[in-house]
Amino acid sequence: MAGLGPDAHHKRPSQISGGMRKRASVARAIALDPELLFLDEPTAGLDPISAEKFDRMTEELARSLGLTVFLVTHDLDTLHAICDRVAVLYEGKVAAIGTIPEITADAKGWVKEYFSGPRGRAAKAGAAGG
Repeated sequence: MAGLGPDAHHKRPSQISGGMRKRASVARAIALDPELLFLDEPTAGLDPISAEKFDRMTEELARSLGLTVFLVTHDLDTLHAICDRVAVLYEGKVAAIGTIPEITADAKGWVKEYFSGPRGRAAKAGAAGG
């Protein structure tokens, strides 16, 4: 379910990629049959293709297992691809909360800059087209 192939079980941590380590961590977590899954910067350090696959896996696990996923990320592609609701933190406080369309409709200052900058526009376009 975490996307690890049958040949991965015998490998040592030094023999697997960063993406495989992240998937192994998710596999360990879901083995306990949780209702809530916490992920902290899960796509950090992954190439864009691996990050997208990780996002799809997370989305599928949440749907098929009925998980609530609490995700901390700076990855705008991940936010647009899989997050239902977002809390934006700025200077240690919640600066905005809601769906991405709700947040961006009323965004001001740093929040507006974050979501409407080049990366934010690219992530929004990718979510709309994908």
